[in-house]
Amino acid sequence: MQQLSNETIGSPPSHRPDRRFRPRLLRAGLAAVLAVGGLITAQSGSAGAAENPYERGPAPTVSSIEAPRGHYAVSETRVSSLGVTGFGGGTIYYPTTTGDGTFGAVAISPGYTGTQSSISWLGPRLASQGFVVFTIDTLTTLDQPASRGAQLLSALDYLTQRSTVRDRVDRSRLGVMGHSMGGGGSLEAAKSRPTLQAAIPLTGWNLDKTWPELRTPTLLVGADGDTIAPVSSHSEPFYESLPGSLDKAYLELNGASHFTPNTSNTTIAKYSVSWLKRFIDNDQRYEQFLCPLPRPSSTIEEYRGNCPHTS
Repeated sequence: MQQLSNETIGSPPSHRPDRRFRPRLLRAGLAAVLAVGGLITAQSGSAGAAENPYERGPAPTVSSIEAPRGHYAVSETRVSSLGVTGFGGGTIYYPTTTGDGTFGAVAISPGYTGTQSSISWLGPRLASQGFVVFTIDTLTTLDQPASRGAQLLSALDYLTQRSTVRDRVDRSRLGVMGHSMGGGGSLEAAKSRPTLQAAIPLTGWNLDKTWPELRTPTLLVGADGDTIAPVSSHSEPFYESLPGSLDKAYLELNGASHFTPNTSNTTIAKYSVSWLKRFIDNDQRYEQFLCPLPRPSSTIEEYRGNCPHTS
């Protein structure tokens, strides 16, 4: 300090700093640095949010997507068939929290002669990963795929426009799933409403074998032991007929039957969660579970798909 004072005193008057202004200058300089730093931080945060504002939940791991329950606590509400039109009512499962904004949503249809109870395990399992899930009953248990497709869309319209949880749903981020004829119905729904972000037919059945008009990213799940909707005449030709430019995948379960999707199944859940997260939420963190393509294993007979995904 003494050396500084001597140098200051020995300086010509025109170059001698005025002590009275030093604190002010230091404060101004510090404020400018903080402001620039804050601006950079804000811009970086904004850029990250703008890159994907739909990420929900912590970074995924193999354990987290295979777990029976995800990060979110789940609530549910029943929807009576008497209060809706176009489908048979059902159950809505949704993340309990109101602190993470809106969520993407998926409607799920049962198969021929089935009710929502046959696919109810998917409700809390998917909702706990950060989705609003609507497992539905159909108008009759004998409805064909085209009717089930229309009912899935009616259920999504109810969910986003009239349901008690409509404010929790982002109506621009919707998907469909279904088992057997409900799986065929999910293809019909995607054909009718190309704005859907994801479709997952589970051992799907449909007399229409070609779907070149689909624009919705589609994961087809077949079973190697399926004798009702054999993969050779259903899931495989469905997959092969999809446009080559479409994000698509074919998962054939090993040691499985047509009715495997009716009970809790880790492989179905793992890849359904990854597909819905990747395409409904555009969450690139889940790409790692889909690309490179999963290899055959004790639970996977075959997996086909296009990697990396484009949308």
